[in-house]
Amino acid sequence: MAQRVILIRAVNVGGAKLPMAELRELATDLGATDISTYIASGNLLCNPPGDPADFDRALEAAITDRYGYAREVISRSADDLAVALAEHPFEVVEPKYSYIYCLTGVPGSSAVAAFHKRDFGSDEFEVIGDNLHIRYEVGAGTSKLTAPVIAKGLGVQGTGRNLRTVEKLIELARH
Repeated sequence: MAQRVILIRAVNVGGAKLPMAELRELATDLGATDISTYIASGNLLCNPPGDPADFDRALEAAITDRYGYAREVISRSADDLAVALAEHPFEVVEPKYSYIYCLTGVPGSSAVAAFHKRDFGSDEFEVIGDNLHIRYEVGAGTSKLTAPVIAKGLGVQGTGRNLRTVEKLIELARH
């Protein structure tokens, strides 16, 4: 059975520390099985008990209770990520500059239209369903297309992973 890929927004950056061993422990405590993590940026793979959305909300609450900060948990199946990868609308010049930014929901069409009118220099983006596809010209670190700008502009939170990481998460989830 393919695992769920669970992405946690903005951990292990700034002051939001979340050791991966402790994340695996939280998932175990919530009843998940076949648990692993990939790199220290909030990537959890597991088989959650019951409804995945319920597990996501329970994991959010457990992180808040244990660490005192709130972070969105967004999960996708390996197939969901594979479809998003296939739909990536930009030429991939450098995989580390191309991202799939998984959103907590589908942004409204008026928010998307307004967001497209904004100037983000040479960075390109396209909303497809509940994913924002981005190709950064020179990397995410110098872009004006930041997580707070995306959340405010589209009206939904999200978390991004570069295409290399997405490919690896799909591979690990399909083991």
